[in-house]
Amino acid sequence: MNAKQVLRIAAISGAIAVAFGAFGAHKLKELIDEKSVLNWETAVKYQLLHTLAMMFCGVLLMLQPVKQLKTAASLFLVGIFCFSGSLYLLTTRSITGISAEFLGPITPIGGLLFIAGWIFLFVAVSKFTIPNN
Repeated sequence: MNAKQVLRIAAISGAIAVAFGAFGAHKLKELIDEKSVLNWETAVKYQLLHTLAMMFCGVLLMLQPVKQLKTAASLFLVGIFCFSGSLYLLTTRSITGISAEFLGPITPIGGLLFIAGWIFLFVAVSKFTIPNN
């Protein structure tokens, strides 16, 4: 992914997260129990947070195209799918009828991908050349 692709994907992810947050706050509360609503809110928060991290990677890629930034952005994106995506499906299974028990182990994998993304971001910025002032 190049910087423009990362930024575009992050923008779409941000829009989806806000829409899912609004849906959760207004309609979903009528359809699922309180614990499931809290899980939904956790999924939205993590999606938004890691969308911002992806956006940050895209901006940094414009400044210094370090390959670890692309890796970090990719890890954040796949982490969103695994972590937030699995929580979205798990919390709505009572209304969608989707059997989502197999997704339970996917959620922590998403968390590990988030951690790996932050580590790659650390490595990337450690390689930056910053002019002395």
